[in-house]
Amino acid sequence: MRAAVFGAPRDIALARRARPEPGLGEVLVQVRAAGVCAGDLYIFVGKNPYVTYPRIGGHEIAGRVVALGEGVTGVAVGAEVVVEPFIGCGHCYPCRIGKPNCCANLRIIGVHREGGFADYVVAPADKIVEIPKGLDPYRAAFAEPVAIGVQACRRGDVSAQDTVLILGAGPIGLALVEVARARGARTYVTDLSQSRLETAARLGAEPLPADGRLLDSVMEITRGEGMPVVIEATGNRRAMEATVSLVAAGGRIVIVGLVASGVEIALPGLDLTRKEMTILGSRASTGCFPESLQLIASGAIRYPEIGTTFDLEEAPAVLTLLAEKPDALHKAVFVTKSA
Repeated sequence: MRAAVFGAPRDIALARRARPEPGLGEVLVQVRAAGVCAGDLYIFVGKNPYVTYPRIGGHEIAGRVVALGEGVTGVAVGAEVVVEPFIGCGHCYPCRIGKPNCCANLRIIGVHREGGFADYVVAPADKIVEIPKGLDPYRAAFAEPVAIGVQACRRGDVSAQDTVLILGAGPIGLALVEVARARGARTYVTDLSQSRLETAARLGAEPLPADGRLLDSVMEITRGEGMPVVIEATGNRRAMEATVSLVAAGGRIVIVGLVASGVEIALPGLDLTRKEMTILGSRASTGCFPESLQLIASGAIRYPEIGTTFDLEEAPAVLTLLAEKPDALHKAVFVTKSA
């Protein structure tokens, strides 16, 4: 089979690999579409601390089940599916309380084990979610990033009664915009990139420039109260620190972005009690794929309309482009010709 293999930082090439076989409790999926995530870009540039090389990347996967491993039930050959890439151990404290996305022994498809930038991928049968009828593989491949938006909005308890400010209009920020809007919330977004703000506006958010007047603008909009919900999706330390000033007293902050290991952020101690805000982390997703797929299938999510499709053969060029200019594409998805 064809596979786009990360050989080392700044090294990705098309290679021929033997088709994998599903083991106990696993299924073999013929990949029909695989999205490119910031995590894949981190693997390419050498900033992912968990990956080992060589590795087939790709964790935003849609395809068709073509073989079943021993002991698999409830999954049929021929089923059109997406793959949940986060695999918990099932035994540690996070897993025991229903948070396998925070597993102490977490394994991620496309990071710790071979991923979807290939013609075939093996996945645990319990990480397979069937696609609603009529939903094509390209759009289904957006299920994973949209599920991150679902998780963050669940964590922040976002509803139609809320006004939400999203910091960052990159691929995850746009997914957050879509899910918050689908929940009926009035949604604002800020970013340094004007083109990203324009795209977020197309998806229904109200853009705010990330300049020295951001706090003033937020206070004008909210009549001095601050935003009921602030969701950080930049991975920038200063943006995380700014959330405390931007949120309303009694409001909720959800941190989705990732800083590098060891990076600390400073928060004003008095505001933690004075404002009695809730600060929440949100990591990937758990149990969010069914809602994500339904949102996409219903047309509530327009994010796939701004993506760009490529053949897997173009993976080296696409990753190289994104490493040089991360905002060159809103979303890249490798789609097989038969899809």
